Amino acid sequence: MTPVPILKRRIPPNPGLLLAMTRRPIIPPLLRVLAFGLLVPGLIPGSLQAAPAQSEHQVVLDAREAFRKRDRAQLVNASVAARQHPLTQWIEYWELTNRLGGVQVDEVETFYARWPGTYVEDRLRNDWLLELGRRRDWVNFSRDFPRFRMNDDREVTCYWLLTQHLKGQDVRDAARAAWFAQRDLDDGCNLLASTLLAAGQLGENDAWREARLSVEGNRPRAARAAAGFISPATAAAVAELWENPTRFLTRKPARDGGAAAELATLALLRLAASDPQAAANQLQDRWQAALPPQLAALAWAATSRQAAQRLMPEATAWAQRAWALRNEASVAQRDTAPWSDETLAWQVRAALRHDGSDAARWQLVAQAIDAMSADEQKDAAWVYWRARATQGLAKPGPEGDADRVAARQQMEAIAGQMNFYGKLAAEDLGGQLTLPPRPAALTDGEREAARRNPGFERALLLIAIGLRNEGVREWNFTLRGLNDRELLAAAQLACDREVWDRCINTSDRTRQEVDMAQRFPTPFRKEVVAQAREIGLDPAYVYGLIRQESRFIMDARSHVGASGLMQIMPATARWTAKRIGVDYKPDMITDRDLNLRLGTAYLKLVLDDFGGSQAMAAAAYNAGPGRPRRWRDGPLMEPAAWAENIPFTETRDYVKKVLSNSVYYSALLGSSGKPVSLKARLGPPIGPRDPLAPATNKEIP
Repeated sequence: MTPVPILKRRIPPNPGLLLAMTRRPIIPPLLRVLAFGLLVPGLIPGSLQAAPAQSEHQVVLDAREAFRKRDRAQLVNASVAARQHPLTQWIEYWELTNRLGGVQVDEVETFYARWPGTYVEDRLRNDWLLELGRRRDWVNFSRDFPRFRMNDDREVTCYWLLTQHLKGQDVRDAARAAWFAQRDLDDGCNLLASTLLAAGQLGENDAWREARLSVEGNRPRAARAAAGFISPATAAAVAELWENPTRFLTRKPARDGGAAAELATLALLRLAASDPQAAANQLQDRWQAALPPQLAALAWAATSRQAAQRLMPEATAWAQRAWALRNEASVAQRDTAPWSDETLAWQVRAALRHDGSDAARWQLVAQAIDAMSADEQKDAAWVYWRARATQGLAKPGPEGDADRVAARQQMEAIAGQMNFYGKLAAEDLGGQLTLPPRPAALTDGEREAARRNPGFERALLLIAIGLRNEGVREWNFTLRGLNDRELLAAAQLACDREVWDRCINTSDRTRQEVDMAQRFPTPFRKEVVAQAREIGLDPAYVYGLIRQESRFIMDARSHVGASGLMQIMPATARWTAKRIGVDYKPDMITDRDLNLRLGTAYLKLVLDDFGGSQAMAAAAYNAGPGRPRRWRDGPLMEPAAWAENIPFTETRDYVKKVLSNSVYYSALLGSSGKPVSLKARLGPPIGPRDPLAPATNKEIP
């Protein structure tokens, strides 16, 4: 094959040529913005038209780097030098945040007054509220908190609940929920819990529950802190069992209740996280009989969860043991040791893999979903599988008609949702994909309002100069409170600037007016379609994958090093290039056409290796082919159940979204007649590789 040359490019005087060249990621993103403005008068917002040239944005980039290094002198110099820059508020925010520990209220209020209603004002307020909480300055905290517009920081919420408790309000339920939901130990939620425990508003059972949740969630500091509320000796015991749960269980006497039983349960949870079979053996040989039924049930449930995440066939039987013990306990006892939603979700997944009777499978699915929290039960995945369980458990003939009607109603409740399970439900009900009507065209006034919005202007400039993280936060803050028409106008602004991730994510927020061309754009359509068809791929599948991989950001780079439009790992790019005969160098990985060529070639290889299964190929593209080869071992499963059982949360979500995206792209591209349904894309049941199938290509990285 003909090697792909490395082109030397220079900035042409012709804006049309500049625009064509900006499709290549070697061109700085800001020039893409400027190119569009040259071609379309009035397209660049006023502040961007008046903004300094690219070299003069260096003061912002230098300030961001100084903030990262905590270089106070450089930040002060930058804030003085950039007084007229359209992003000066960000520099002042970094400078003030860098020394927030020594700042007083008047200086913060001066900043608020200088930048009212902006993202950085509210971002500083978030930081300042955390600082006031650490200072225990409840007077100023209570004064400032009502002005906090984002209000999305759990630690700030915990501080706020503490101030309300100090004023005499009953905040037990909200405090309990916030404490249990903390990702790991933080000062705000820990202080709230300790204060309410000392006041008798929370009790020892709450502390044990937080300890159990922390062990299940692998949060050692939070587990020790919760145990410390019970006693110093308990905290020491948790530290011991964390290091070696098997030794702890061997040395501890078996007792019927109290702290010894709780600690043994924590040790079993910790052991299950690393070795579910060893935890099951401990329960079988000793601890099931020694523990109160509600704690033994919890330990079996956690062991089943860990087994299910490893796709172990024993997971279902262990979950059934957990339910048998749970049913032995009184309602009051069950309430002291509830199961987490994540544990229950893995029970559903284990049941879907169950290679036994349908009745046993659907009974466990129904039990687990019914035990979830009310909010979790509303998730489309669990609505769908609960409906399937209702169908599966319905008795034959007229006696089961009521259940079948109930199942249909459950399916209908989600059939209109634009997600994986919404589509599955619609197809189960016999429906066909119908795209929503396109909204009325945006007026000049609606477009102009979006263009002149200062928040959007700053966001686009931040993204253009390479500060994407800051730009995305500024953009998302500006979207707050917008109606559907305003969201469509903002999305179109991003589309016009080829900031595709903001285009898609903004359009996704509308509820009544849905513009499918915005939500599922087709950049580089000629190139993508031609490349896909040349090697025998469905263009809709390729688009569905790119939308999920990079949101069409050509210079995107993931935290693990995947790069470009199709997010290819460097080693995979080298291997694929060699395989298809392309002269490749590492700095070429973000070249649009080459990235597309390598990505589609690799996708075709894994798709062929998995016998045309789009679900397994998508999983292989995201997690490497070795994992889905292991994940397919076991019982023959319907592909939706197989996808739901993918052990990695990221990959599970990825596969469902790629396939869901592909259905819409199939309809939007409209070149192959009738759109390919989701079930057709999912294909036949998934199980071990057919012995008669071609051998696995183990060279694929």
